[in-house]
Amino acid sequence: MLILLNNYWDKESMKRLLAECMTADDAEIEKELEQYAAEESGKLLGLFIAGELAAIVGIRADGGEMEIRHLAVQAKWRGKGIGSSIIEELLRCPGITALRAETDRKAAGFYRRAGFAVVSLGDEYSGVERYDCILAIADEAISC
Repeated sequence: MLILLNNYWDKESMKRLLAECMTADDAEIEKELEQYAAEESGKLLGLFIAGELAAIVGIRADGGEMEIRHLAVQAKWRGKGIGSSIIEELLRCPGITALRAETDRKAAGFYRRAGFAVVSLGDEYSGVERYDCILAIADEAISC
């Protein structure tokens, strides 16, 4: 189950996980955390295993579309279906008609395996290819 991290005490754990899905320095990561705490449409959620923050997902909802801004799983928990379970939980959010993420080559395969349509956006940052990933949700799948 995903839990809102606005009041979570261990900021260092959150920063370490954010650093895994961002190319940023400590100040930029701190700014992202502050932005999640201040936004109404954006949320940073965590998944805990045995009391430990095992994964995070940063989302922003705009109408029926939910954007996955950040998704990271601690190295020791990878390959156990945690990322997929996070996607499944987001799919159960009422009113969501699509999930979207922009990512790099390394994570594009994860989204493709999760059922997202993955399209190259080309080189957006000096030689770094980015991908747009979108998963449309059928109307009957979102009745909660």
